[in-house]
Amino acid sequence: MKTSRSVDQRRAGIIKWVNTHGYAQVELLAAQFSTSEVTIRKDLAALADQKKLIRQFGGAAPLSASQGETNVVNLPSSIKQNIGKLAASRIQQGSKIVLDCGSTIAALLPCLRDIPNLVVMTNALDAASQLTKSNNEPTILMTGGTWDPASRSFQGAMAEQLVSAYSFDMAFIGAAGIDVNRGTTTFNELTGLTRAMARAAHEVVVMATSNKLSNKMPNLELGWENISTLVTDNGISDEDKYLIEQQGVTVLVAAQNGE
Repeated sequence: MKTSRSVDQRRAGIIKWVNTHGYAQVELLAAQFSTSEVTIRKDLAALADQKKLIRQFGGAAPLSASQGETNVVNLPSSIKQNIGKLAASRIQQGSKIVLDCGSTIAALLPCLRDIPNLVVMTNALDAASQLTKSNNEPTILMTGGTWDPASRSFQGAMAEQLVSAYSFDMAFIGAAGIDVNRGTTTFNELTGLTRAMARAAHEVVVMATSNKLSNKMPNLELGWENISTLVTDNGISDEDKYLIEQQGVTVLVAAQNGE
């Protein structure tokens, strides 16, 4: 019979494994911890109830992945701020842009205050609220749809329909994970709105910290053929940068000092 201590140790190990490697399937965890898939499913259910991780589609993902984050590294906010500044430098006065949800995309918001006559659509309630406080308040459009408390954004068919009715100069998209061979990836199947944003925009800019390259996520969100530009930090390796550029994507690297 398994002792309480061994169960606690295994579950602590599961949390550490998922936080380090990103999304992990039940079968992989069962092999890693030398136990049955039934036991792993019970572990994941218990850990999800304790809000230690997110239970998703035959496996588990890091708790903060639901907000577009990762637990692999506790990144300083300055990295995302630098990514936001670099991404914003591509936006011209009077542009029509659509913004995805997520904390890296949120780093773009302060930079929009200095760009007049913008039209901004977003599915993130927090983003819309912040934009209303800008001196150069843009014309703000909300997607509507079904509220997703995990990402604090609106999702679903209604949101996709509304986005598809517009045409944008640029779409700014976040990423839970990045596969150098495929594109952006995610731990869930809420990909419809992101794809609708990409289809509605002339240029698609993905904003993601370099540690997203180590996140193993099962579902492809946007293939590289649908992405114009990746804005990331200088933690990206030369090899990964080269492989992504070979897919026809411009890779912009934000310097540590933000210049």
